[in-house]
Amino acid sequence: MSKFTDQQYLKTDQYKDSSNLDARVAIHQRFSANPYGWMNWVFDHLLKLPTNTKILELGSGPGYLWKENIDRIPSTWTITLSDLSAGMLDSAWRNLVVTGRAFQFKEIDAQAIPFGDETFDAVIANHMLYHVPDRPKAIGEIKRVLKTDGHFFATTVGEQHMQEITGWLEEISNGNYVSKATVSFTLENGLAQLQSAFSQVTVSRYEDSLRVTELEPLVAYLRSMTALSDLQEDKLEQLKRELQIKFQQQGEIFITKDSGLFEAIK
Repeated sequence: MSKFTDQQYLKTDQYKDSSNLDARVAIHQRFSANPYGWMNWVFDHLLKLPTNTKILELGSGPGYLWKENIDRIPSTWTITLSDLSAGMLDSAWRNLVVTGRAFQFKEIDAQAIPFGDETFDAVIANHMLYHVPDRPKAIGEIKRVLKTDGHFFATTVGEQHMQEITGWLEEISNGNYVSKATVSFTLENGLAQLQSAFSQVTVSRYEDSLRVTELEPLVAYLRSMTALSDLQEDKLEQLKRELQIKFQQQGEIFITKDSGLFEAIK
């Protein structure tokens, strides 16, 4: 089983707490070319939901979506944050308890959602469906717990997302690195997967890129990646030296971003 869908590894290693995800989010917050912000853009899509809306987020991580939009959340929404990892839920609770809003938190495997049929008006899955071992089962569960005319929002990345990083890793591993993190559910192939369960599915892309001007945040990002967990330290040091030369020559490093959102209606 790939580490990207190994639930035990994800719970006890990669996402035992929010530190790896924090490192990846930090580089986007500091060096993204689009000043509007990814979380603001995602939340914009939620604002079409009715006033009295019951929402479930799967794979909520540390609760970034809600923390960054806390002043925009209608007071009448009922929101349950869930994650496979208890450590992630603890981080979400710590991030949100100080807001004074009444969020609910629950440890959930998306393949077996412990709620009755037609419980929620909306379900959200941000950059997480590619981690699910049995994705059709999870999509079926999401549809089951959605009310008629309920909305499912699923974000993911395109095939060219961070392609420069993929190129570096392929080079230092002599062609043995194969990016497996997201290829199972992308902006290119996710539409057909969702259409198997939902008749109405649309896709939107968020225009952005990275212009990184410092080495250490980029190295922290690389160290946080599941794909680098088996990479020998000397290979990473080699890559650091090569990146330092790029910074000296160019002043910055450009990295492609390609992220977007599917919206499906039951």
